[in-house]
Amino acid sequence: MLEIAAGSGYHAATFARALPHLIWQPSDADPAARESIAAHVAESVLPNLRPPLALDVCVGPWPAADAVVCINMIHISPWAATEALFKGAKDSGAKTIVTYGPYAIAGDFQADSNIAFDQSLRARNESWGIRDVNDVAATAATCGFRHDETVRMPANNLTLIFKA
Repeated sequence: MLEIAAGSGYHAATFARALPHLIWQPSDADPAARESIAAHVAESVLPNLRPPLALDVCVGPWPAADAVVCINMIHISPWAATEALFKGAKDSGAKTIVTYGPYAIAGDFQADSNIAFDQSLRARNESWGIRDVNDVAATAATCGFRHDETVRMPANNLTLIFKA
């Protein structure tokens, strides 16, 4: 499992602990995030949790991976990062991509709080914002991934699963 934009490393440690049969490889472009991830790796002492890789989603090549996980990146990055996510996953050989975050469905933000969140994101950076599931799925399709499943999560978030 290659985690893109692993942030603090909390999710990497949590998933590696919960899924000991999977090797978890966190990555992040930000040196401060990688320091935090390294601290989680050291503290967890899990044999299936690897040290963080310096990886910018928009810059290849990526390491080989069976699956790619991307949590809370798509809405706080330019659209080019979403395009790069699917291209990088394809080039890595991944057969599954799992994303998590707030999404709109066919233009419906699902909650007033998501509308307000989208507005606050766009006020901070006009290239950010809550993306529509249909747009993400169309981008995934250009790289050979089909939108396989949507799982509703707490706080009006969704997990999207894509298969090669």
